[in-house]
Amino acid sequence: MEAERVWRDRMRDVLLAVGVTVLELGAALTEPGTPGTELDAYGYALMVVPGLALLASRRAPVPVLLLASACLAAYEVRDHPADVVAFPVIAAVYAAVRRGHKAALLAPVLALAAAIAGGVLTGDGGQSVRDAVQSRFLLAGWIVAAAMIGQAARNWEAYLEQVERRAADAERSREEAALRRAGEERLRIARELHDSLTHSISVIKVQAGVAVHLARKRGEEVPAALLAIQEASGDASRELRSTLGVLRTADGAEDGTAPSVSGLDRLDRLLERARAAGLRATLTVTGERRPLPEETDTAAYRIIQESLTNAARHAGPSATATVTVGYGPARLDLRVEDDGRASPERPVVPGTGLIGMRERVTALRGELEAGARPDGGFAVRALLPLARRGDPAPAGDGPLPEEAPR
Repeated sequence: MEAERVWRDRMRDVLLAVGVTVLELGAALTEPGTPGTELDAYGYALMVVPGLALLASRRAPVPVLLLASACLAAYEVRDHPADVVAFPVIAAVYAAVRRGHKAALLAPVLALAAAIAGGVLTGDGGQSVRDAVQSRFLLAGWIVAAAMIGQAARNWEAYLEQVERRAADAERSREEAALRRAGEERLRIARELHDSLTHSISVIKVQAGVAVHLARKRGEEVPAALLAIQEASGDASRELRSTLGVLRTADGAEDGTAPSVSGLDRLDRLLERARAAGLRATLTVTGERRPLPEETDTAAYRIIQESLTNAARHAGPSATATVTVGYGPARLDLRVEDDGRASPERPVVPGTGLIGMRERVTALRGELEAGARPDGGFAVRALLPLARRGDPAPAGDGPLPEEAPR
C-alpha cells in the first residue's frame, strides 16, 4: 500500500512538471513578442529548468521555489513577458506553503521586485514604476492565490489527520472498554462458579472420602462406584480451580479455555472411572503415540470424556463402549462407539455435550461426526489436526469416510 502511494505521488509530480513545461513553451511560442526581445536558448532554458524542477517539489519545495523565483527574475530582466515563467513559481508556492514553509514566500516577492526594477530600468523609453507595478499586479494576485490554496490544503490535511486520530482514539477507547467489561464478566463468572460448584464438589469429595474411610475401618470392601466418585470429585475440583484461575487472570487463555489439566495421558484413569460406573469400556491405540499440541490433547480428552459419559447415561446398564485413538501423520483419529439403545429410527437431539464437542472440533479446524449406528448404538468420530492453530491446514489423513455415522 505504501509503495503504491509513493508511485502515485511520483506520477503526479511527473505530470505536473511536464504539463507546466509544455504550457510555458506553448505560451511563449504563440504569444507575439516585442521586436528585439525574441527568445534565445538562454530564454528557453529559463522556462524549461524551473518547470522540470517541479519534479522535486514534493521532496524539496523551498529549493524549487528559490530556483523558480530566480528564473522569473532573470527572465524579466531580459525584458521578456514574465507570465509564462510564472507558472512554475505558482506551483512551487503552492507546494511550499502546503508543507508549512511560509517564509519561502519572500523569494517570489523579491523576484517580483526585481521584475519591476527590470521593467523600469530596461523598458523601452523608460517605464514608470506605476506602469511596472500594474503590469505585474495580476501575476502577484496569482501567487497570493496559490499561497492561500496551499494553506487551505494544509489546513484540510491537518483536519483530516485530527479526525483520523480522534477515530483511532475512540476505537482504542472502545476496545479498552470492551476488554474491561470482558474482565468484569470473567470475574463475575468466576465468583458464580466458585459459589455454586466449588462448595458442592467439595462436599461430595469429603463425603465420599468419609464413606471410604469408614468402610475400610470396618474391614469392608469399598465399592468401586464410591472410589470412582471420590476420584472424579477430586479431578473435578482440580480442574475447576484451574478454570477459576484463568477466569480471574486478566490475560487469560487466548481462546477463553482453561490450561490443559487433562490430556490423553489420563485416558486410562478416565476409562477406569467409566468401568466403575458400570460401563464396559475398552481402549485401542493405533499409530505411534507421541506428544500432542496442548489444545488438541485437551480437546481429544474432553471428546472421549463426554462420549463415555453419554454412553454411561444413555446406552443402558449392559452396554459396551469401544474407544479407538489413531495417531496419523497429520491428524488424530478418535472413535467412541457403544452398542446401547440408540437407533437410527429415533433421531438424537443434540445436547450441550454434543454442541460443546462440535465447538471444540470446529475451533481446531477438525471434523466431527456423531449419530446412531445402523446396527444400534451410538458412535462419535473426530479428526483433529496435529498442527497448532495458525499453522497451515494439514493435508494428510483425508476427510471422514462416507460410512461414518452422521
